[in-house]
Amino acid sequence: MQVVPFSDLEALAPHASHWDRLAMGNPFRSWVWSSTWWRHYGAAGNPKARLCVLGVRNEQGRWIGLAPWYIERSALWGRLLKFLGSGEVCSEYLGLLAEAGQEEAVADAVADWLVAAREPADRWDMAEWRSVDAEDAATRLLVEVLRRRKLAVHCRPGPSCWRIALPATWSDFLGTLSPSRRKKIARAENLFLNSGRTRVHVTHTAEDLAVAQEVLIELHRRRRESLGERGCFHSSRCASFHREVMRHLLAQDRLLLYWLSLDGRPVAAEYTMRGGGVLYAYQAGMDPESLALSPGHLSLMIGIRHAISEGYWAFDFLRGDEPYKSHWRASPRPVLEFRVAAPRPLGRLRLVAWRAGSQVKRRFKALLRPGGETPFAAAEPVPTAVTTVQAEPSRTPPAATLWQPNDADWQPIRDQCSEEEAVLQ
Repeated sequence: MQVVPFSDLEALAPHASHWDRLAMGNPFRSWVWSSTWWRHYGAAGNPKARLCVLGVRNEQGRWIGLAPWYIERSALWGRLLKFLGSGEVCSEYLGLLAEAGQEEAVADAVADWLVAAREPADRWDMAEWRSVDAEDAATRLLVEVLRRRKLAVHCRPGPSCWRIALPATWSDFLGTLSPSRRKKIARAENLFLNSGRTRVHVTHTAEDLAVAQEVLIELHRRRRESLGERGCFHSSRCASFHREVMRHLLAQDRLLLYWLSLDGRPVAAEYTMRGGGVLYAYQAGMDPESLALSPGHLSLMIGIRHAISEGYWAFDFLRGDEPYKSHWRASPRPVLEFRVAAPRPLGRLRLVAWRAGSQVKRRFKALLRPGGETPFAAAEPVPTAVTTVQAEPSRTPPAATLWQPNDADWQPIRDQCSEEEAVLQ
């Protein structure tokens, strides 16, 4: 295996197609997401950061793996090795990219490079790898190889992501929901969709995108402020990143951005991305003055129905343990965070110091919680054996118009509701 380090984005651009092939449809691992993030958060926005992407080629010269990393200097922790996409944009399912069946070879080659890195430009002190799917075989294999080579490794659970495994038909999906959820769906259809009060605006062109972005950002801002919070779009850098990445995703037909108007007024917006047969619900906005009408429920219902009609095998809510996700029959997907010390005494010392500081921080937070202190949770061990996980086959056909409801679609729901609940308002 040959490991080729890249420290310049322009040198990587000719290999964008190989990058996307190895990303297997995950938008957060794609060339567009990673390269756009670096332009906004690395090259221009962070003078302490340096690109450190590793490409892995086999004997025939075929790209079989890629480590999408950068190094950021920290006064306390030294040179931190992180995934592109880290930080406030909340990228999910980050990890080492590897061709199916080549995970072990890629992990070994990258581990060799990490252990041997001695040149000033390549030196790293501690790896900080967050948002790693617990089923990500390549990344877990890399961590195991590093641990077998006596590098100090720390693992702990991160915020779970939530995903719905979609059936083949909408009727099948309805059958998995609770009676109360089905009734809520029927009410939304009767009150807003069949009555003609609600319109679904789908982004198809650059002109559509310009309007939809403003609607999304404004509704998101208003909703977060109503909760006393600042949303992600409050950051000008984050907003600029999303404006640019949405343009690229739209050009690739990987963006599904739509918003709902009720009686001519915007009430909800959904920013989703598609890839590998999965529809990822990344961000949303809703009118806080219309919460009694459940506009978020309505927009999610439309998105899930669209995903099923287009043949997607999963609908992913991404991170966060909000109760509404389980109501849609989503299941949690464990996510891991790793810290790895470089094979030098100072690197190991920094990891020990980080772990001590992390425990102090957790104890302080526990003391501030109602009810007082809670015991520390032990760090989850890295599994000693990893089974290679093959990507689910994509069932996604060519893009189509977002599903619009018609009366026949809702008959199975009406049959389960009382006559009073099914009356059109």
